[in-house]
This record gives sequence, structure tokens and C-alpha cells, in this order.
Amino acid sequence: MAMLSWLDRSGDQLTFYVKALVWIPRTLRRYLREVQRLLAEVAFGSGGLGVIGGTIGVMVAMTLFTGTVVGLQGYAALNQIGTSAFTGFISAYFNTREIAPLVAGLALSATVGAGFTAQLGAMRINEEVDALEAMGVRSMPYLVTTRIIAGVVAIIPLYAIGLLSSYVASRYITIFFNGQSAGTYDHYFNLFLSPEDVLLSVLKVLIFSVLVILAHCYYGFHATGGPAGVGVAVGRSVRNAIVLISVTDFFLSLAIWGATTTVKVAG
Repeated sequence: MAMLSWLDRSGDQLTFYVKALVWIPRTLRRYLREVQRLLAEVAFGSGGLGVIGGTIGVMVAMTLFTGTVVGLQGYAALNQIGTSAFTGFISAYFNTREIAPLVAGLALSATVGAGFTAQLGAMRINEEVDALEAMGVRSMPYLVTTRIIAGVVAIIPLYAIGLLSSYVASRYITIFFNGQSAGTYDHYFNLFLSPEDVLLSVLKVLIFSVLVILAHCYYGFHATGGPAGVGVAVGRSVRNAIVLISVTDFFLSLAIWGATTTVKVAG
């Protein structure tokens, strides 16, 4: 019975995802102003989130610290075998392919995603969703699809800022803390940084953002049990989003880079 219940919930969730995505063309025609409002909210935040710069502030902070760790640990590990000059390769390779995309997905879930769940959950508890339906406004495109579009559009410049922050942090800590020359670091960083990897990294983040927002909107849209139920929905959505990001990252990395590599040891 537990397996049947899990399959039933999974099927319901998948159906919700498909319906939300199918509404994208019509949403762009009818609810563009709502998309624009949500876009500003996603990027710069509102209320308490606006104090720290919204998602921009969170993503920059997270990528700066993870980039610093990549630089520190990469240099320390390579220095043990006398190849610390390749620290630029570590930054170009791991920040681009794995670290920055994962951090961006988690930052989106922790800020925007959790906020979407709380918003939709409160609207469901207060019967605002039912009121929209009673007025002839389809709740799925107006409440869910608009948030998907806003999140996907916003994540591209946000991720560009985050990826750049991780590069800057790794370079700074390697040059100014570990004492490596800027020329050596930049040479190997530029040698191993592939434009193809950057584009594929952006693709990963776009997929993460769609999955994260879908998961959060699903749990908020189906919240029950009063104000306490909204908190439960937020917790479930965050757990689900983290699992989705981790599993999707594994399969995307395997599909994109599993059998081939853009790394060429030369120069």
C-alpha cells in the first residue's frame, strides 16, 4: 500500500508539472505583467529578503565562499604532488561544471522556492486560489506558470554573477593567500576554461531552476491544514528540491561529460 500511495503522489506531481509547463505560451500572452512583477521579486527580493539583496545577495555570498574553498583545497591538494600551478584548472573545471550550478540551484530553492511555497500555501489556506477560479481566472497559469517563467528568466543573469564570483574568489585566495603568481594562475585557468562547459553549465542551472520552482509551487498549491500546514509544505518542498537537484545533477553530468571531456592537458 505504501508503494501504491507513493506512486499515486508521484503521478499527481508529474501531472501538475506537465500542466504547468503546457500553459507557458498562453501565460506569456495573458499574464506578462504578473511575470514582470515576479521577476523583480525573484531578483531583488521583497520584505526581509530585500535587506540582503534578494537572491543576488544570497547567491553571491554562497559562491564566494564555495569558490574560496575550491581555491584553498585545490591548491593544497595539488601542492602535495608538486603541481600547484594547475590550481587555475581546478577553478575552471569544478566551479564551472559542478560547484557553481549546485550552489545556484540550492540558493534558488532556499530563497525564491521557499517563498513561492509560502505564498501559494497561504493563498490556498485563505481560499484565494478558489476565489480566483470563481472569478474565471485559471489559477494554474496565473499562479504557477508565471513563477516558472520569472524564475527561469531571472536565473540566467543571477547565475552569471554567481559563477563570476566563484572564479574571483578562487583566483583571489590562490594568488593573495597561497602566493601563486597571477600569470601562472591565469594561464592554466584560461587554458582549461571551455566556452562549451560554460554554456552547458548554464543549461544545467536552467533545468535546476525549472525543477526547483515546479516542486515548490506544487507543495504550496496543495497545502492543507492551516498555517501549520504551510510550514509543513515549505519543509517538504525544500527536501524534494534538494533531492531533485542532486539526482538531476548526477544524470546531467553523466550525460554531458560522462563519455567525453573538454580537458586537454597541454601547454
